[in-house]
Amino acid sequence: MKQPEPKITVLMPAYNVEQYIGIAIRSVLEQSFTDFELLIINDGSTDGTEAIIRSFDDNRIRLINQGNRGIAAALNMGLLNSNATLIARFDADDICMPDRLRVQYNFMLINPDYIIVGSDADYTDMNGDYVFTCTMPAHTAAEIEALAVSKCPFIHSAVLFRKEAILQAGGYDEQACAFQDHILWAKCIRLGKTCNLPVSLLQVRLNPGSISIDEKWRTRRFREIKSQSIRRGKLTMQEGEELLGILKKQNNAVVKEGSYYSLLGKKYLWNNHQPQKARDNLRKAIRINPARIDSYFILVLSFFPKDFISWVYKLKLKGIWS
Repeated sequence: MKQPEPKITVLMPAYNVEQYIGIAIRSVLEQSFTDFELLIINDGSTDGTEAIIRSFDDNRIRLINQGNRGIAAALNMGLLNSNATLIARFDADDICMPDRLRVQYNFMLINPDYIIVGSDADYTDMNGDYVFTCTMPAHTAAEIEALAVSKCPFIHSAVLFRKEAILQAGGYDEQACAFQDHILWAKCIRLGKTCNLPVSLLQVRLNPGSISIDEKWRTRRFREIKSQSIRRGKLTMQEGEELLGILKKQNNAVVKEGSYYSLLGKKYLWNNHQPQKARDNLRKAIRINPARIDSYFILVLSFFPKDFISWVYKLKLKGIWS
């Protein structure tokens, strides 16, 4: 007898995340909404990731193994193999709040004209300690439509979307390493209504092993390719090859760990005014890469009064200072 289709597929790509994936899986299995499948695409992990996945005895978990092809390819594999019409994205180092699926499912049920619903999120460091709450720059459909294309409208692992709309948009661009979500959202916004719920439904873990880093630590050419391709809605083959070369060159501890501590320093300064924690992390970033002038500037800024720091941050948000 054929099993009934689940209401939601929770789609989780995983690559060498043995340190975090157990906690992430438990946060899904303990959801107040229970009619889901957890589809995990193991993208060629070489650590204990697969063994930890298989240690869970829950028939809602489905595992697909593939060779290491990157997160976008893993997500496309998941889209093709998902059994639900609603897909909840989730990363293997994050944590779902207990009511996340219920809240987002109810929204989509009541609002059939919406194709994507995201949310705000709490960010933690690699140890799970709270850093700041990310309040999205746009929540309503109108606000998201008016948002500058350079601003990513959603936190990737916080969205729930209609699979049909994502497939209509062409799925994830497998050449758009590190911003495959942003380029997809730019296309999806033209296809239907979207929103962010003004509540934190997720804990996003910042960690040096993530593909997403402080983009100020990326090259200028990376940012140029990203900006042009998002506006265009796709990458050329040449841009994709160039982008891959940049990312391979930056896949080292100096960039990944340095950008991690730099980002923590900024967030403790801008978003959760704790200047001492900001300084501790900025000093670590400087020790790892002493050539980054911006780290020194922000470190000096941390000694100024809070009101002055807030003023500088407002200039940053307006694009007057980057």
